[in-house]
Amino acid sequence: MDLKRNRCVPCEGGTKPMSKREASKYLKDAKGWKLERSSISINRKFKNFKEAMNFVKKVGNIAESEGHHPDIFLHDWNQVTLILSTHAINGLSINDFIVAAKVNDIK
Repeated sequence: MDLKRNRCVPCEGGTKPMSKREASKYLKDAKGWKLERSSISINRKFKNFKEAMNFVKKVGNIAESEGHHPDIFLHDWNQVTLILSTHAINGLSINDFIVAAKVNDIK
């Protein structure tokens, strides 16, 4: 499945989060992301603050267009950590991996 070609769909309570096994399969298409207990995360380091902020802006544009928003942490002036999970189900959904794959395409 090419996650970058998919779109996020609203996820409502009552939907079961992905199992760790299922999430591991999708993680192969989200290179660099780490599987946590109920989320995936990535840390990116940039040359300077301006590049880090440009990355955050691009992530924000993806998040808005998909209607699925990561937690974003800018720290140490040039590092950005993103954490994705589907809050409505307290775990991971396909939406998290779709956004992760699109974030990975940011230049």
